[in-house]
Amino acid sequence: MKLSARGHYGLIAMTYLAQLGNEEPVSIKTIAVAEQIPESFLEQIFHTLRKSGLVTSVRGARGGFRLARPSNQLTAGEVVRALEGPITPVECLDLNAAGDCCCKIGSCSTKIVWERLRDIMVAFLDSITLEDIVERSDKLYGRLEIPAAVQADGHAVLSEQ
Repeated sequence: MKLSARGHYGLIAMTYLAQLGNEEPVSIKTIAVAEQIPESFLEQIFHTLRKSGLVTSVRGARGGFRLARPSNQLTAGEVVRALEGPITPVECLDLNAAGDCCCKIGSCSTKIVWERLRDIMVAFLDSITLEDIVERSDKLYGRLEIPAAVQADGHAVLSEQ
């Protein structure tokens, strides 16, 4: 999975809101200038984030956006899924994908690899809160562990889950 600019900028913008706290609404222009993100692109991103329930908007001259929940209750995974859709390394694991992605859909020998990778990516992104990112806590850097058992020769042992 390659994260698009939309997902990348969205996570940056949400982290910016988390850094400021949830006292006053923050304008898109303020975020765009501070994080060097094109303002028109950020407007599209925040439209999606608002529809997804991750931010709330306040109208008026002093309006802007706030996090919909405390930063310790919003995860990187939620933000990425809201902006990118399902987190998956290959299209055929996307349950929303239209049609089969290849002729081996029922007998794919590498499916277990992609399923495990998807599970690891989802678990990792869902374990990181915006607060973790802001605080650059040890929790963030200590979460990525080598999945599954690893043999002495360095090869991963894949297991059915």
